[in-house]
Amino acid sequence: MRLLHTSDWHLGQHFMGKSRQAEHQAFCAWLIERVREHEVDALIVAGDLFDTGTPPSYAREQYNRFIVELRATGTRLVVLGGNHDSVAMLGESRTLLACLDTCVIPAVDDDLTAQLQVLQRRDGTPGAILCAIPFIRPRDVLKSEAGQSARDKQQSLQAAICAHYRALYELAEARRAELGGGLPIVASGHLTTVGASASESVREIYVGALEAFPTGAFPPAAYIALGHIHRPQKVGGLEHIRYSGSPIPLSFDEARQRKEVLLVDLDEGGLRAVTPLAVPCFQPLASLRGALGELGGAIAEAAAQGSAERPVWLEVQVVADDHLADLQARIAGLCEGLPVEVLRIRRERGGMAATLRREAQETLDELSAEDVFEQRLAGETLAPPLPERLRGLYRQVLGELREGEA
Repeated sequence: MRLLHTSDWHLGQHFMGKSRQAEHQAFCAWLIERVREHEVDALIVAGDLFDTGTPPSYAREQYNRFIVELRATGTRLVVLGGNHDSVAMLGESRTLLACLDTCVIPAVDDDLTAQLQVLQRRDGTPGAILCAIPFIRPRDVLKSEAGQSARDKQQSLQAAICAHYRALYELAEARRAELGGGLPIVASGHLTTVGASASESVREIYVGALEAFPTGAFPPAAYIALGHIHRPQKVGGLEHIRYSGSPIPLSFDEARQRKEVLLVDLDEGGLRAVTPLAVPCFQPLASLRGALGELGGAIAEAAAQGSAERPVWLEVQVVADDHLADLQARIAGLCEGLPVEVLRIRRERGGMAATLRREAQETLDELSAEDVFEQRLAGETLAPPLPERLRGLYRQVLGELREGEA
């Protein structure tokens, strides 16, 4: 059985005012070719197919077009809901898409059998059993209890998620026995695990004080396909628990990351091999840092990756010269005639007071909700552990607000 594991496409994302439509279209075309080349039996998208719960029409069209093109290859598609995805929006077409060999699991289902999928090989024979687990919202597995502390909530949520994995895995074992045994069991997930390395574009999904799901709490599946973290990586050094990462860089701190999808080979003995397939760069990004005297050479070097048709998108962080009022004009002069486009200019401040006095060039569009809170927190003198406690409460409030938006 051969699977292709990917996640976090974030179709419809706007990046500093720029659409990613062309990049996503190029990625989808590239992915279809890899599916054909490697004769993939099933493709798993482990959450965050879309960037928001209300994606633009062109993003939904990309999704539908991809499904049609993938079906022509004979490969089955499994789409799992992520924390960015709308349960209602993903679920509205799941019955129709089932007729196109596409299984959509937008959220945890009361009927566990709806999350259990027998994945078939290209010849129609069973090849693996999938415990299809999307992003788990607290309300999906928990009942609110009055008087719970943050630690109580953490323990309750962790136990509930663990119980959900265990129950579904036991169901998969029973199904395997019905089919004569020998089929490998695969699981999925869209969450943060202990030891995972994230990036600035990852929206934290803390609930109470739960920051990461323990690796040891996963069931003993042959392979666990994870989403949510955009940096491709093994979890805890384990071959069979992996994040595929996002296929395109979704923030400037991902610009230097190698993007990949994972080819997973399984047989009756379990996991045979995991082969990363490097995703080409469809839009060059670069994050540069230095004084004005150093940035000229760095910008010219970055420009070598671009062209007139596809200029490099730049983030420029200025140190030492942050006091200059005409900083934006000076950087524009350094970029003149080069195939680059500056999307963000940052000033590196030396002291906290200066940090809070932002110049007109920095707007709220450049700051996340977490950035604003951290700047406000930095202006207070608080004894430990109060700052971390406030961060936890703030994350909880943000999480509830974002779940409500989704």
